[in-house]
Amino acid sequence: MGARDELNFPARWWHALPDGRIQCDLCPRDCKLHEGQRGMCFVRQRSGDAMVLTTYGRSSGFCVDPIEKKPLNHFYPGSAVFSFGTAGCNLACKFCQNWDISKSQEMDRLMDQASPDELALAAQRTGCLSAAFTYNDPVIFAEYAMDCADACHAHGVKTVAVTAGYMHAAPRREFYAKMDAANVDLKAFTEEFYFKLTGAHLAPVLDTLKYLVHETDVWTEITTLLIPGKNDSSEEIRALSAWVRKELGPDVPLHFTAFHPDWKMTDLPPTPPSTLARARAIAIEEGLHYVYTGNVHDSEGGTTFCPRCHAALIERDWHRILRYDLTDDGRCPHCTTAIAGRFGKFERAFGARRIPVRLHRA
Repeated sequence: MGARDELNFPARWWHALPDGRIQCDLCPRDCKLHEGQRGMCFVRQRSGDAMVLTTYGRSSGFCVDPIEKKPLNHFYPGSAVFSFGTAGCNLACKFCQNWDISKSQEMDRLMDQASPDELALAAQRTGCLSAAFTYNDPVIFAEYAMDCADACHAHGVKTVAVTAGYMHAAPRREFYAKMDAANVDLKAFTEEFYFKLTGAHLAPVLDTLKYLVHETDVWTEITTLLIPGKNDSSEEIRALSAWVRKELGPDVPLHFTAFHPDWKMTDLPPTPPSTLARARAIAIEEGLHYVYTGNVHDSEGGTTFCPRCHAALIERDWHRILRYDLTDDGRCPHCTTAIAGRFGKFERAFGARRIPVRLHRA
């Protein structure tokens, strides 16, 4: 498929309206478009009497990362993941930490082109166990991500979605049928936060989490970025943690990560490490087995402990594994308790480094 065709790749999940507009059915924004208009995500556009995806086969870059950077601590720890994204986003987070990609409306910045098969071969060639659709939300380039996932699976590469989880039920079923793991951003636990600071709603994200945990085999972890004065109160953290324990179960890992001033919220201070430690302690009090801190150096907050005997099994500092003491089948060697997650034979960790990748073409 040539680049010109890719700019007009037929999109799925839309329908015509009686007033002549077409409605996108991918996410709860339900964008209604006249000819030439783009959805809020910027990458899904009406062209004639149909919708097209304008970023199919075009990426903002490729990197090899440690899987812990996604963050996924229970999905083949220490392995390398081939990471890529496109441009645009279907949320409007004022605190976006990847705003130069997710808020970009400059398609010319997407200089790297890759067919699904080229991407899968690059992941295989670079020794990656998995490929992650990340940097911006793969929901908005679902057709491309799903085709890449099929190609990855054909080459023995697993797939990871890093997402805000803001998606309608029908495309959600099709999308996650292609994924092996997901990290879902649960950005806060109040509707007010979602509405005022992301331009979205909380309920669809909670629905996505319940769907993933209870109706799929997708390994799921959750990340909450704690923003001073916005979503970091003990009451909100306790409510969020209690919901995860009740609705999803104690074995779903929860990551509390540190905010740094960015995009439209540069007037706030960075998250103090003490806030992350407090959040982790609250979540553990609420019965969660695996609670982590991120974007800070915190060995205890990065360590996987056995929920039964409390032995330190995987010690981490940021994205670096310092010690690995887990059986190949994912059990505590001290009390044989099965640790929730996906594990395999561990030889050595990929490390904390990020390696930019240029695709090889014939």
